[in-house]
This record gives sequence, C-alpha cells and structure tokens, in this order.
Amino acid sequence: MNIVLFIWLLCVAVSGSMLILLLLGALNTAFPTRVSRNYWIEINNQVLNALFTLMSVYQHPSLFHHLFLLLRWGSEDVIELRKFYCKNGSYRPHEWAHIAVVVSLLHVTCFCQYMLCGLYWGYSRQLRPEWAENLFFILGTATPVIAAVYTICSPLGKEYDSDLDEEAKTERGPKSLLENWVVVSKPEWVGGLFDCGDDRTVGFLSCFCTFCVFGWNMERLGFGNMYVHIITFLLLCVAPFWIFSISALHIHNYVIGDIAGVAGIVLCAFGLIYGGYWRIQMRKKFKLPGNTICCGSASMTDYLKWMFCWGCALAQEVRTGNFYDVEDDNFYRKLVEENCEVVIENVPVGSEPSDLGERREGSTHIMDAPIQPLI
Repeated sequence: MNIVLFIWLLCVAVSGSMLILLLLGALNTAFPTRVSRNYWIEINNQVLNALFTLMSVYQHPSLFHHLFLLLRWGSEDVIELRKFYCKNGSYRPHEWAHIAVVVSLLHVTCFCQYMLCGLYWGYSRQLRPEWAENLFFILGTATPVIAAVYTICSPLGKEYDSDLDEEAKTERGPKSLLENWVVVSKPEWVGGLFDCGDDRTVGFLSCFCTFCVFGWNMERLGFGNMYVHIITFLLLCVAPFWIFSISALHIHNYVIGDIAGVAGIVLCAFGLIYGGYWRIQMRKKFKLPGNTICCGSASMTDYLKWMFCWGCALAQEVRTGNFYDVEDDNFYRKLVEENCEVVIENVPVGSEPSDLGERREGSTHIMDAPIQPLI
C-alpha cells in the first residue's frame, strides 16, 4: 500500500509541478502563446482533480464510519476512535469534542473536493465561476492542515496519564473461551489455493460475491468494519475507471485523454491488490505459512494470487477462518483428546488452567494444526 501511495504522490508532484511552472511563467518558452498555456493549465487541473477526487473517495468510507462511531459513542467505539485520533490510543479529557472537530474538518475536506470536481466536470474553463473554484480550493487545502495541527496541538496529540484509561482497558479485558480450547501453534491454510471444490458454496460466493464475502471475512478476523471494507474495495475496483474516463472527456487532448482512460482501467484491475494486502495482514497476524514462489517474496505471491485468482484466494481465506476460532489475534481449536496432540508449556506445578485467562497468566496450550496442501 505504501508503493501505491508513493505512485499517487509522484503523479501529484509531476502534474502539480508543471501547473506551478505554467502559472509562474517558467514555461513561457515552451508554450509561447497564452492559449497554449491555458490549454495545458486546464489539462493539469483535470489530472489533479481526478487524483484528489480518487483519494477523497477512497478515504470517505472510513471517515463516515468514524462519524457513526462518534455519534454512537459506545465503550468499544471509544477504544476504536482512540486508535486513530489519540496519541498512544489512550484517554484524553473532553476527547469526544476534540475528535469531533478533527472528523468534521476531514469531512469538509472531502466535500470541498467533490464540489471542485463538480465545477471541473460541469463547466468549461471559460464558464467556470472563479470565485467558487478559489473558495473550495482554499477550504479543501486549509482544512486538512488545520486538522493535522489541531490533532498535534490539542490534548489528542499530547501525553496524558489517567486511571480512566486503565479502567477502560480492564473493563474491556480478554474474552473467555470455553474450557478445552487451545491455541494452534502452527496453523495452516485449509486446502490449497485451487481446492475450491472442498466447499462449493464458499467457492461460488467468493467468486461472484467477492466484495461482500471479503468484508464479512475481514470483520470476523478482527480487521475492521465489514461495510467499510466492502465499500472501499468496491470503490477501488470501480471508481478509477469512472473518474479518469470523465476527466479524459474534459481534457480535449486525444493522447493524454487516452492515457487517462487506460490508467483508469489499469487502476481498477490493480484494485484487487487491496485483497492481497489484507491477505498479507492475515498471514502475519495468525502466523500462517507463506509461499515464496514469486521472486522469493511471500507478500508478492499473495498480491499475485489476488490479482490473477481472487476467487480462489478469498475462498482459501474463508475456509481457514471457518476451520479455526479467532480470539485475541490467535487461532484456537477445541481440544479432542483422541484426535489431536496437545503440548503444554510453562505450566506451574499443581495448577490446572481451565479458561483462557488462567492460561495466559500461567500456561500456554499449543496444538499443531492438521497438515493441509499448500500452493
């Protein structure tokens, strides 16, 4: 994901630099006439508009989710919001009001970009109201800067010690599992990549309802809200085509317009790496084995699995999630004496752990997963 962000920043830097040079007159030699300069200024404006609109569309589902958590403000919601907006994820005085300010400013940023997008797509350069363009540009640029400064300078970005934070962590506490549930020390992927026939329902839904199944699987594995994942994944695979295609229609340059259109199609295809990114997180979180067949990199292999066989990759992830039980970043299985071997380590003499809390304080139960074919 860092590579994708770097590419986006590189495109913004190239187009933005050319726009600034044109506005400063540094390219008057290359574009001697005013008409040619205005022509290329408009092209760069359309490109930058597409890039920033795309980023706003990608970020807005998470912001809407944060707004929903802010309005609901339950105990779990508070903890979730602190991870994003509070330094070290700890309690802050009047944190609801401070977080509300930051979230509101970020929403204003996105809506200003949408208004700019409407101006660039709805009006030609000659008819576009300059006052509206300048207004939304200034607001859209200033609000994220203000949000960042506010986050750093307000109590959200400062160290704060409070017993309330410790109480919140204590109240949350680890969830107890039933007796005889054990940690799987070496989990395996359930089935190979192409073993979709092992569970035909999962295979069918993973292929034809990819977005919904993906979001549902991510939420139960502890990777965030289901609806945020569904909408974000859908936008990653659809939005680039529409945004760049519409922008291409307003560029009025066949070569650059075609490049923008092709870029939109390519970005839609690369939207599938979103699934690959979260497959990597799943593998690292639960210590699943990686495949280094591609360039000796397990991460690259995961990306390629999603790029070229997303249905099979998702089905394998769902089957694995179905086979195990998830609790506190670990896979668990119910202990069956006659079918599995249990290794107990670091158990104090005379102790008999009966629940998850006791196991964590004085013992560890480890069970090896069954050997599964892996591609």
